[in-house]
Amino acid sequence: MSLSWLPNAISLMRIALVAPILLLILNGGFGWALALFSVAGFSDGIDGYLAKRYDWHSRLGALLDPVADKLLVAGTFITLAYTQHIPVWLAAVVILRDVLIVGGAMAYNFIVKPVEGEPTKISKLNTALQLLFLLFVLSRAGFGWPDEITLTVLGAAILITVIISGVDYVWSWSKRARAGE
Repeated sequence: MSLSWLPNAISLMRIALVAPILLLILNGGFGWALALFSVAGFSDGIDGYLAKRYDWHSRLGALLDPVADKLLVAGTFITLAYTQHIPVWLAAVVILRDVLIVGGAMAYNFIVKPVEGEPTKISKLNTALQLLFLLFVLSRAGFGWPDEITLTVLGAAILITVIISGVDYVWSWSKRARAGE
């Protein structure tokens, strides 16, 4: 029996964790939110590793994984901004980039050809920084650690990588679309 379905199941589990995480944040359960968010973040690495290591790639997995990431990250940014644990402008910039990427992918998919869901290196760095930032914000809200300067530096790094990766996606997809690739 093949376990090739496992990465997709992990992505679905990550999607299922989004609502409880957001509800815990809204209700002040930051310790539990941090624990579930950690599981979700760790599972993102596991499903990617399994898919690459054992060549368990699928079209569904190529769609589920980024959807799970976007729901988790966007939902947590929005909820933490709503509860005033992070600046609204930072959440807005992160969400705007994701909307740009998803909108661009949909347009490319319908106008040019099906999108191959391979994130760029800067996008992977941005996602890692966002996950680390959200972990630290939840940790600070629940346990008072790390200090504010750490969150400020991470927030600045996110802003820089959001801008660079957003521009990179627009530029590279535009270039590929013009070339008909």
